[in-house]
Amino acid sequence: MANITRTDPFEDFFRGFFVRPVEFGAPPEAPTIKMDVKEEGESYVVHAELPGIRKEDIHVTIDGPVVSISAERKQEKEVKNGERVLRTERYFGKVSRSFQLGQDVDESGAQARFVDGVLELTLPKKAATSARRLTIA
Repeated sequence: MANITRTDPFEDFFRGFFVRPVEFGAPPEAPTIKMDVKEEGESYVVHAELPGIRKEDIHVTIDGPVVSISAERKQEKEVKNGERVLRTERYFGKVSRSFQLGQDVDESGAQARFVDGVLELTLPKKAATSARRLTIA
């Protein structure tokens, strides 16, 4: 004679559900700087999204037609007594991006503003120098 055992399908489903962490996808990837670059008359205008980053942690360098933007988001180490971190999806670290414009940039007239997580760069074009013919003495 066969032994008959009775099981509850819900008991098997919920067993260990609250003990193990539930995964909701892959770990976060390093973010990229998303940008819009426009040409307006005699200057370039760049809008770069840098959410959650302080303006003190943003660095912009200009080398001729090459513009580089780098930023760093630092992790806060505030942990309260008895608190346990179960999942962290926010990215902490450095991110950078470089791009080349069609013409050299006049560094002396360049301006930068940072409002609501968006970096706005106004980069005037450097006046084109014409070729000069030398006379031979």
